[in-house]
Amino acid sequence: MAMLRSYVSGRWHTSSAEGVPLHDAVTGEEITRISSAGIDFGAALDHGRRVGGPALRGLTFHQRAALLKALASHLREHREELYALSARSGATKTDSLIDVDGGIGVLFGYASKAKRELPNDTVYVDGAVEPLSRGGTFVGQHIGTPLRGVAVQINAFNFPMWGPLEKFAPAFIAGVPSLIKPASQTAYITEKLVELMLASELLPEGAVQLVSGGAGDLLDHLTPQDLVGFTGSASTAQLLRTHPAVVRSSVRFNAEADSLNCSILGPDAVAGTPEFDLFVKQLVSEMTVKAGQKCTAIRRALVPGPLLDAVAEAARERLAKVVIGNPAHESVRMGALAGLEQREEVRRSLKALLEAGEVVYGSPDRVEVVDADAERGAFLSPVLLKADPDRAQPHEVEAFGPVSTLLPYDGVAHAVELAARGAGSLVGSVVSHDADFVREVVLGVAPWHGRLLVLDRDDAKESTGHGSPLPALVHGGPGRAGGGEEMGGIRGVLHHLQRTAVQGSPRVLSAVTGRWVTGADRQESDLHPFRKSLAELRIGDSVVAGPRVVTLEDIEHFASFTGDTFYAHMDEEAAAANPFFGGRVAHGYLVVSFAAGLFVSPEPGPVLANYGLDNLRFLTPTFPGDELTVTLTAKQITPREDQDYGEVRWDADLVNQKGESVAKYDVLTLVAKTR
Repeated sequence: MAMLRSYVSGRWHTSSAEGVPLHDAVTGEEITRISSAGIDFGAALDHGRRVGGPALRGLTFHQRAALLKALASHLREHREELYALSARSGATKTDSLIDVDGGIGVLFGYASKAKRELPNDTVYVDGAVEPLSRGGTFVGQHIGTPLRGVAVQINAFNFPMWGPLEKFAPAFIAGVPSLIKPASQTAYITEKLVELMLASELLPEGAVQLVSGGAGDLLDHLTPQDLVGFTGSASTAQLLRTHPAVVRSSVRFNAEADSLNCSILGPDAVAGTPEFDLFVKQLVSEMTVKAGQKCTAIRRALVPGPLLDAVAEAARERLAKVVIGNPAHESVRMGALAGLEQREEVRRSLKALLEAGEVVYGSPDRVEVVDADAERGAFLSPVLLKADPDRAQPHEVEAFGPVSTLLPYDGVAHAVELAARGAGSLVGSVVSHDADFVREVVLGVAPWHGRLLVLDRDDAKESTGHGSPLPALVHGGPGRAGGGEEMGGIRGVLHHLQRTAVQGSPRVLSAVTGRWVTGADRQESDLHPFRKSLAELRIGDSVVAGPRVVTLEDIEHFASFTGDTFYAHMDEEAAAANPFFGGRVAHGYLVVSFAAGLFVSPEPGPVLANYGLDNLRFLTPTFPGDELTVTLTAKQITPREDQDYGEVRWDADLVNQKGESVAKYDVLTLVAKTR
């Protein structure tokens, strides 16, 4: 029987050990074997640090984003191969779409966010410049730079493709190489994924490695620059978190663990309302998608006491229509669990849960299946329970399969208390159209949850659902859920960067960050900065223009032309009574328009468009007779990798004849790369 391969230290490795057999979840047939025997884990980590790290750090955030987007497109072309393997894990086509297409979607999502929100540079500038001295010659700036280690990513069996990719994407954007360690049960899918990633020839050598099989002494070789991202049980997370090397080197450790997620039905959502139907539909979906093998599935359904029987009956009717069996059969809507061992684990958990409740639907021991053998395949009926909410088991025992428990509650405070008894969850949901009820519940349970979905008739058509983590939002939760955060947009990238406070002069900080800092040198020349292409323009290139006198006639004309006749501009008596002005003043947008008229170079040239202003603040009123002068300075230059132009952020400082700043803001332009 073939052995799964690992990819370490720049080559494929096949263990010569006997290995552990992996079976088809539907038929019970042996697919392959798995073993990591013979891998030098220290050498693999060293390879990532020496080869992968420098190659990635040599690219800008935007260049890495372009590679990630291309990789996503490449994987999308091979989805059918991945679907076929996914079916062997018991996944239906819908399940496979969540895992395969969802994982690819994370790559696209991170590529897009990195291009929009990160600089085309190798350093991340975190926050504003901090003034540290009265004269402005000593300032501070936080920056983020990639850690010089490897992101060790230990994944769970239930999402063999989405799991690795949602960890890989932010690490790659950050410039940190990944070593992927999948759970053994479904590692054959992850092996194919990594094979396709490498075959794309898009990734620098060392950017990704794969360990199929046990982790051996992998963690023994961790350094302070490495990271560990773990998805799995809370007990395993605790063991890894307290590993001597992790503790000794203060290794960044992010865990996403067990989660007794809840969904709360509002008292307003009685039978016949859209919210009632949405709650029942979502509950059944979360029980049956991926056969309930999702860390985000609903384990506790909190229902107002008077609605408990109606919800139970409606859920029974829906569950009775779910066809279970071979995912290849067109009628099947729920496949098998990942393996026979997993089925037995769920049955053990069900036994504990039944001590506190009773079965509303299904059986732990019997299930009817289509086009399959119910015993050879890892099939299990969906099981819906009803339990006493004050018993401990529903809040402590997770049956990681198609299992959920109905729990009655009495009032908002009781619902919040029951939700909190899960001791920390990845996600919760509130299904109600009563905004006051929703607010009270959300604010009450938020400290115990990483994500909260509010589902009602208004958002149902576009909602991605209770169980769907998204690249832009954090995935993780406090307490039992692991205490970590994954994804969350750029937050996931920052986890792989070291934040450092740099103190120095404006000139030095400009050199370090690649952004002009107030107080740093400016360069003025006979050639207007707007006449320079992106290739010619430099940080600090500047133009000073003015003065221009603001007249009362200007103010009145602007008011008449725009319709902005606010009293501070047009009523002398009322304006004089205003404690901020003491007389008529110019419109803020008038003085900004005058500034543009002063600094613009009107002839056709490299500047293609002005696409916005950022951080505009009016600091001093402008009165009739004031003289305005503007200084415009190139602050940040961002070439676009896939276009013949880039973005330039300009610092604009508009002052009056006394040298007082009237307005400060950033001007955003698109500039051609060449003239």
